[in-house]
Amino acid sequence: MCGIIGYLGERSAAPIIMESLKRLEYRGYDSAGVAIFNEAEGQTSVVKSAAKVDTLIDRLTEEMPEGRLGIGHTRWATHGRPTVINAHPHTDCHQQVMVIHNGIIENFAELRKELQAKGHVFISETDTEVVPHLIEEYEKGDLVAAVRQALARLRGAYAMAIFSQRDPELLIGARLNAPLVVGIGAKEWFIASDITAVIPYTKKVLLLGEGEMVSITRLGPEVSTIAGNAVKPKIIEVKWDISQAQKGGYPHFMAKEINEAPEAVSNALRGRLTEDGEVSFEEFGMTDRQLLKVHDIKMVAAGTSYYAALVGKYIIEDLARIPVEVEPASEFRYRQPIINEDTLVIGISQSGETADTLAAIREAHERKSKVVSITNVVGSSMALESDGVIYLHAGPEIGVASTKTFIAHLTCLYLLGIRLAAVRHRIPAERLAQLVTELKTLPGDVQSVLDRAEALQALAKKYASNQNFMYIGRGINYPIALEGALKLKEISYLHAEGYAAGELKHGPIALLDKGFPVFAIATQASTLEKMVSNIQEVIARDAPVVALVSEGDHTLDETAADRFEVPAVSEFLSPIINVVAMQLFAYFVASERGCNVDQPRNLAKSVTVE
Repeated sequence: MCGIIGYLGERSAAPIIMESLKRLEYRGYDSAGVAIFNEAEGQTSVVKSAAKVDTLIDRLTEEMPEGRLGIGHTRWATHGRPTVINAHPHTDCHQQVMVIHNGIIENFAELRKELQAKGHVFISETDTEVVPHLIEEYEKGDLVAAVRQALARLRGAYAMAIFSQRDPELLIGARLNAPLVVGIGAKEWFIASDITAVIPYTKKVLLLGEGEMVSITRLGPEVSTIAGNAVKPKIIEVKWDISQAQKGGYPHFMAKEINEAPEAVSNALRGRLTEDGEVSFEEFGMTDRQLLKVHDIKMVAAGTSYYAALVGKYIIEDLARIPVEVEPASEFRYRQPIINEDTLVIGISQSGETADTLAAIREAHERKSKVVSITNVVGSSMALESDGVIYLHAGPEIGVASTKTFIAHLTCLYLLGIRLAAVRHRIPAERLAQLVTELKTLPGDVQSVLDRAEALQALAKKYASNQNFMYIGRGINYPIALEGALKLKEISYLHAEGYAAGELKHGPIALLDKGFPVFAIATQASTLEKMVSNIQEVIARDAPVVALVSEGDHTLDETAADRFEVPAVSEFLSPIINVVAMQLFAYFVASERGCNVDQPRNLAKSVTVE
């Protein structure tokens, strides 16, 4: 959620921190701040803003602070309102220690009370402010030791960057249940909440593990546990470059990322699916023998990833005939799930850092289940803590609303379904050959939908003034109706509901009238006749129907208010085609309404707190 950047090197820190904060905007935030240590004056310049990063940059540009050590932060309010006082960095009573933090300190109230009793004065409403005061309390000439003592007192989740005026050649980072990476450049080092912030400066990244901290001096980084035990650094080379995290001529990142969907499908398939239908994931980490032992599957995810998991249930149960349950990750560990060593738990998360999903897979491990994570971020917490991982290879996704990564998740779930089915000899050769052919041609089918974007833009103009929408689907496209509704409400701030079409008559149909458009997924399917009947029920209540139909199908020509044709593909693979149309429609409606498409209000790209 919050964005973190820290710098220690030989260049001026302020411009680097400003540029990095701009790249972290996509995570979502409500305020921002920086602290730069001025070596000549021996003082730290702190500048904050309760507005956008651009406002902060304007203030910094007026009087650019000098210094080669600094930290910057974009804040997503959890404790305390989004004000300048509550913005990070936070400091101690004597303005020596500077701290920025992503996460939630659950025991901050008792710590604050304890520190106040010792004479510490607090000025903000935040949980973070207890940290610099704790460090001040413990600091006896050894900043690293004081930080360790302070962190040992905290309960909850944190990723932090810390420095002190008393030791201006030292930058400290630490993480627990929240992501943090270290960029390693030429005589310069970076601490960041994700790789996007540092990729213009280095592709060499040190991955901090759970419960680890890093102490960076001019000699380089030293990694240890928070308890003080030395740790061998985990260093990777990032494969993508900064151009992939830029708009590339599109008006919004979301538009760019929707248009990268064909490439996302191709990248997810590349090197994993042979012409004979054999599927292999180089990072998977689970043998055929282990897969044969799987008795049941539990999928845990949140938001858009949860809807991808619902599609995954249809895929795996159909192909492999293994029972699958899908559960919101936020609910999974607060009951008594029936799982054991024969249960495969699949965690789905674009970032690999979603707090609820991470907690769910940890719960699964405690119960002796095998865990596979499907994520886009190499070296993320979920990837590191799973028995196997399937990477999306979709490249960076900056828009808060997931688009190409949802499609990549579906593609990987199709491959996983084929792999599980093959191990069990459940898939006939003829069907496998057909699936391989269709998957190979899928990028072209997705491109065909993108080529028809103008028609969806016209529909968006027609319906953008409506305040309520309903999305309906059946079978494997029911989750796509849910996802379509979510996309619209996320970025256009309109009320949208997703329902199984057969459930309309059990309550939701009472809402319908001429001002309540219904987006119906009516592409070729075994349940198409039933869907047409459901659409007739909608029309009888005077609600306009926007029908998503297969190319060449004229069944609804005379009844639907509007139609949008997509390439005719099999029902089984249609979710990928249909969701692209849903994404484009939501994007155009939000654009028509003048909404902030890439950074919708109240939302964050990576939800790293529970």
